[in-house]
Amino acid sequence: MGGHSHWSQVKRQKGAADARRGQVFTKLGREISVAARQGGPDPNANFRLRLALQRAKDANMPNDTIERAIKRGASGAEGTELAEATYEGYGPGGIAILIDVMTDNRNRSVSEIRSIFSRHGGNLGEAGCVAWLFEGKGVVIVDAPENEREDLALVAIDAGAEDVDIEGERVEIQTAAEDLENVRRALEEQNIKVESAELTKVAKSTINLGEKEALQTLKLLDKLEELDDVQSVHSNAEFPDEVLAAYSG
Repeated sequence: MGGHSHWSQVKRQKGAADARRGQVFTKLGREISVAARQGGPDPNANFRLRLALQRAKDANMPNDTIERAIKRGASGAEGTELAEATYEGYGPGGIAILIDVMTDNRNRSVSEIRSIFSRHGGNLGEAGCVAWLFEGKGVVIVDAPENEREDLALVAIDAGAEDVDIEGERVEIQTAAEDLENVRRALEEQNIKVESAELTKVAKSTINLGEKEALQTLKLLDKLEELDDVQSVHSNAEFPDEVLAAYSG
């Protein structure tokens, strides 16, 4: 889980900045609208919408903003022009990168993505070139004091978790996609505060990067994340702890 866990750590630290919050809300609102358009406005009958709403609440998105996004999607006022796509490429050191996009202009999206790859030591690849290196998983992030981590891990495993990874005060729990909600519910029933829970793509194996390539890769991934059309970015990079600390600091 190292590559995913490390990049999650970077995203958590950088994503806390108020300057990025507006962009986060925009992307979450887009996901909510598309989910409501495709599966209807009732989260009890729409798994994708249910997950999107939970992520929005985890990000402290205002309730009225959430409700407007649902109504726009359900009414067809928003989301009809948005198309979903996944782009694939290679970064420094030959790492694999997957980019999930939601866009009303594919030509614009691919042009912006290609430009960022070329400026940061990577290149956009053909469809299917790296997707096989990833698999869909549920990932739950929890903050926990040291004396609670063992019990927390047992609760998660009993509920169906596949793996538990501890980094500092953070605990990252990996599940099969279909077990994500069960694991989250089991933790919350034990009064364990869940920071985030989402479906994502996790690398089956990771590539260790040296200092120079790691810094280059972090900049590349960050620039991709900043694009308005990009919903999420996944890689199989493993970053040295000292590089992460310097970059995030």
